[in-house]
Amino acid sequence: MLLDLVTKNRSYRRFKQEVPVSLETLKELVNLARLSASGANRQPLKYFLSAAAERNRAIFPCLGWAGYLKDWGGPSEGERPAAYIVILGDKGIADYYFCDHGIAGQNILLGAAEKGLGGCFIGNVQRDRLRAELKIPETMDILLVIALGVPAEKVVLEDIGPSGDIRYYRDAQSIHHVPKRKLQDLIIGAE
Repeated sequence: MLLDLVTKNRSYRRFKQEVPVSLETLKELVNLARLSASGANRQPLKYFLSAAAERNRAIFPCLGWAGYLKDWGGPSEGERPAAYIVILGDKGIADYYFCDHGIAGQNILLGAAEKGLGGCFIGNVQRDRLRAELKIPETMDILLVIALGVPAEKVVLEDIGPSGDIRYYRDAQSIHHVPKRKLQDLIIGAE
């Protein structure tokens, strides 16, 4: 059921690094992105895939991991992603990407969840450094990085409390809590 898949699709930031994600799996996930809707059907997105440990080590330090977890610098060795998909915008096709990368990325993450994988959108990227590390041409905009792997953490959804605080947090058992607004608080008109 789609609701179950959407609920399983959380932002995982710790992984079982030793469990590989194959290049073939990454290609299957990009195929889901390829089939996504695209503004004016321009299809300007391209994808850089990494399932190799050495390349993953080059990508990792270019990423910021969790803005609300101020004392956490990201996953430690052994808990890092087993793979990455870098979503790029081809400037030769379009100079504006609408929400294409969000739609494509969500399809990638839903496909990953269906395969028992977890992932995380990362927008906090040292783009110049990543471009140099991966030799990404200047004709491509780096839009998002998706970290992927078998999750090594538990993520719990909960209603936002009385304080209204929307910040995710980790408890003493390292369970990651994600406050969500209630459905009735989101709908402003219905007949």
